[in-house]
Amino acid sequence: MKNVTLVIGASTNPNKYSNIAIKRLIDKDLKIVALGSRKGSVFGVSIDDQKKDYKNIDTVTLYLNPKRQVEYYDYIIGLKPRRVIFNPGAENIEFFKLLKENNIEAEDACTLVMLSTNEF
Repeated sequence: MKNVTLVIGASTNPNKYSNIAIKRLIDKDLKIVALGSRKGSVFGVSIDDQKKDYKNIDTVTLYLNPKRQVEYYDYIIGLKPRRVIFNPGAENIEFFKLLKENNIEAEDACTLVMLSTNEF
């Protein structure tokens, strides 16, 4: 069963939305893995700085601008998540279309709002 959320663009900076999202995902007792530009730890979740072959990814939540996403297209599609959430500032019609072509749900949404309204 797929039940893991991958946060891409994860940051140890407490002012970054990806950091806040990790905290709120933990608060909802969701399983999380995180990928960022630097290794670190946020609320006990290790941030990897290398793409790994994560298993059981249900949701990828993106905190990268569209230009930075390009190098992740094949990687994310290869993980075969159920859905990818494009958080504000991450909207990317090109990648959105690629995901749809690969039968992966794509949403322009805000993970923080989805969590606060129990729509995640």
